Amino acid sequence: MTPQPHPQAGAVVKADDRAHVFHSWSAQDLIDPPAVAGAEGSYFWDYDGRRYLDFTSGLVFTNIGYQHPKVVAAIQEQAGRMTTFAPAFAVAARSEAARLIAERTPGDLDKIFFTNGGADAIEHALRMARLHTGRAKVLSAYRSYHGGTQQAINLTGDPRRWASDSATAGVVHFWAPFLYRSRFYAETEEQEAARALEHLETTIAFEGPGTIAAIVLESIPGTAGIMVPPAGYLAGVREICDKYGIVFVLDEVMAGFGRTGEWFAADLFGVVPDLMTFAKGVNSGYVPLGGVAISQEIAATFGKRPYPGGLTYSGHPLACAAAVATINVMEEEGVVENARRLGADVVGPALAALAERHPSVGEVRGTGMFWALDLVKNRETREPLVPYNAAGEANAPMAAFGAAAKQHGLWPFVNMNRTHVVPPCNVSEAELKEGFAALDAALSVADEYTV
Repeated sequence: MTPQPHPQAGAVVKADDRAHVFHSWSAQDLIDPPAVAGAEGSYFWDYDGRRYLDFTSGLVFTNIGYQHPKVVAAIQEQAGRMTTFAPAFAVAARSEAARLIAERTPGDLDKIFFTNGGADAIEHALRMARLHTGRAKVLSAYRSYHGGTQQAINLTGDPRRWASDSATAGVVHFWAPFLYRSRFYAETEEQEAARALEHLETTIAFEGPGTIAAIVLESIPGTAGIMVPPAGYLAGVREICDKYGIVFVLDEVMAGFGRTGEWFAADLFGVVPDLMTFAKGVNSGYVPLGGVAISQEIAATFGKRPYPGGLTYSGHPLACAAAVATINVMEEEGVVENARRLGADVVGPALAALAERHPSVGEVRGTGMFWALDLVKNRETREPLVPYNAAGEANAPMAAFGAAAKQHGLWPFVNMNRTHVVPPCNVSEAELKEGFAALDAALSVADEYTV
């Protein structure tokens, strides 16, 4: 679709937004949200007719792009047949969505509890783990994000937690592996994995193994920097959980449904958790949906004992119809395979080439359609381009980088000292080439701040 300018309509949208919409994670008087007129495929555009290649996939959820006609048609068809129904009944769209998801989850994660998104999936996964074990404490990693609700934000290991952290949520944080900025003085991936596992087991010993219900990890941390764990780490966590009777929860909200070139990132590591949370890509975000995939053992805990939790819109028919259509589209169009191929053959090499040209790029990391560039002021010292949790003038280099990307028609995913490359999983090679050209220009601006 060719964007048509409608600046007067855009002005009305913007005025109503500024008058009445309270935005998340924002100081309300300091933001200037763009007014979006439409979106299709890998692009969106504003009311002035400016079009942007979306390298954020919304918030890493439009895994099949915007407005896929088959998913739109499925939502329309479901709305004509049954717009909604209570969760206590068996409904065709809900049943089929659960079956299709269970067929793709690893191991015996065959029971699906539907939620409205990723944060409440985490909330229910923790509740299930605590009830299953009779324990209260939960371990989570620094450099993580698990959602904005009360338990989920306390699990989170980045600054968004601080304002809501009451230190009463039963959460203990630990360091997960990240060789580029190692907390373990490691020199190799093998050392990083071994030392991170030793640190985790020591933390468990000092916290008391019998007090810990669950360990919660993102399979590949997302907003924290797309840090692919070293070989053997997740398998080692699985062994530690088995040793101490701890529930292993993998958060696949961002990494799941093709993003990493596999249906789930857990498949990259051959690991089966006890509980796995999902959302976002399950239906490309077209209608809010999330859930918990549950192992047979934990499901059996609630076989004759009622599970004390639920949601009015659990398994909403419109959301589930969108999930069914999305999963079928991904199968029919080879979206997962496309993400895997492009990641290995196009994205990885292109980002490595950018890193060679730009001193502001400290490290390139990722897989599939899930990549990050770690931007630095000094490659030798690895000093970040901006300080941790920088704001205002301290964040000027990243702000300049983001503005340059937008000026060249690329909408970037910028977080702290990183930019993420997370386009739709069915992005074309031509679109990627366009995006890398814009990224190249924006990195030249970041280079101006290096020493």
